[in-house]
Amino acid sequence: MIADILRSLLAPAPPRLPEPDARLALAALLVRVAKSDGLYAAEEVERIEKILMQHHRIGPFEAARLRTEAEDLESQAPDTVRFTRALKAAVPLEDRAQLMQALWAVALADGQRDADEDQMLRLLANLLGLTDVESGLARRRAELA
Repeated sequence: MIADILRSLLAPAPPRLPEPDARLALAALLVRVAKSDGLYAAEEVERIEKILMQHHRIGPFEAARLRTEAEDLESQAPDTVRFTRALKAAVPLEDRAQLMQALWAVALADGQRDADEDQMLRLLANLLGLTDVESGLARRRAELA
């Protein structure tokens, strides 16, 4: 399954992902954000699973399994652009701010703001077609949640 997803992400123009693949791509992007500061903290793992449970209405065991698959995919994927391109194709523009809020929630989970995470999130907002203002609003919502 992971090999099929990697092949589709490496294609010149990734096709619109079916629902389970979009879920895995989002989970892998959450993992990538968590790892962007060089530390994959337990708080971030917990936040990823909580986001996956809420966002996809799944239980804790399925969320943990999805996160584990996402960790494998994230470690094998060559770049972030492929994930965001696939998610941009799969998620309507009006729902992408929710994705950004989830990404910010993971970045903020360990209680530390890191320049590498901030840089990653600025890039992700741009790649998802969101403005800096929309990303800032998503960050504030994540901080308040």
